[in-house]
Amino acid sequence: MISLRKKKKRDGSAVNSDLLRRPIRKWFPLFILPVFLCFCIGFIWPFLQGIYLSFCTFNVPSDAEWVGLANYAKAFTDASFAHAFWYTAAFAVVSIIVINVFAFTVAYALTQKMRGSNLFRTVFFMPNLIGGVVLGYIWSLIFDAILKNYGTYLAANATYGFWGLVILVAWQQIGYMMIIYIAGLQAVPEDMMEAAKIDGANGWQTLFRVTIPNVMPSITICTFLTLTNSFKMFDQNLALTGGLPQVIDKVNKVKINMSELMALNIYSTYNISNKYHGVAQAKAVIFFLLVAVLALSQQYATRKKEVQQ
Repeated sequence: MISLRKKKKRDGSAVNSDLLRRPIRKWFPLFILPVFLCFCIGFIWPFLQGIYLSFCTFNVPSDAEWVGLANYAKAFTDASFAHAFWYTAAFAVVSIIVINVFAFTVAYALTQKMRGSNLFRTVFFMPNLIGGVVLGYIWSLIFDAILKNYGTYLAANATYGFWGLVILVAWQQIGYMMIIYIAGLQAVPEDMMEAAKIDGANGWQTLFRVTIPNVMPSITICTFLTLTNSFKMFDQNLALTGGLPQVIDKVNKVKINMSELMALNIYSTYNISNKYHGVAQAKAVIFFLLVAVLALSQQYATRKKEVQQ
C-alpha cells in the first residue's frame, strides 16, 4: 500500500510538472524572440558592423572603403594609444586594490552586529547612484579648490589627474562592492566559524583561513567588475581632466594627453578628422579584445581558489 501511494504521488507530481512545462514549451518563443531580436539589432549587428568598419576608411558607415590592416597598423604605432594603455593598466591595478580592500573592510565591519549598520550601508552605497559626468565635474571643483592653494590645478599635472581618478572611482564604487561582500560574508557557514573558535583560532587566523576563502565568489565578482569598469571608464575621465595635460612626443611628433584613459583616447582619435574614423574603430576592436582576455583570465584565476561548500 505504501509503495502504491508513493507511485500515485510520483505520478501526480509528474502530471503536474508536465502540465506546468507544456505551456512554457509552447509559448516561450513568444517571450524570447522579441528580446533576442532587440539584442541582435542593438548589440550583435552594431558589433559585427564595427569589426567590418575597423578594416575600412569612412565618414559614415554607408561610404566605407576597404583598406585592410592599415587602420590596425596605425593604431599599434600610435604613441598616444600606447601611453593610454599603460596609463589605464596602472589605473586599473591601483583602483582594483583600493576599491576591493576598502569595500571588504567596510563590509566586514558592518557585519559585526554594530549599531546603525543599515544606515551606514545606505550612506556608502549612495555615491554609486550619481552619474559619472556629474561626479567628474563635482570632484574637479573640489580638487581645484584644494590645489589652488598650491598654485596649480588638477588638469595641469598627470599625477594629480591619476590620483584624482582613483579617489573619484573609489568613492563611487566602494559602496556597490560593499553590498556584494556583505552578501558573501553573510553566507559563510556558522559551523565553520564556531569550529575555528573551538580550535583556538584568533581573529586574524579566522579571517584569512576561514572567512576570505569562503568569500572568494564575492571577490571574483568584485574583481571582475572593478577590472572591467577601470578599463572602460570614460565619462569620469572626460569630466575630471579631459585627458590633460597635453605634451608633444619629440620622437613621434604627436600630441599625447597625459591623463587620458583608453576609452577617452578612442573618442579623441575619432574626433580628429574623418580620416581617423577607421583608426578609432580599430582601436575599439583592440580595446574589446584586451578587456575580454583580461576579464576571462581573471575569472579563471580567481574561480580556481573558490571553496566548494
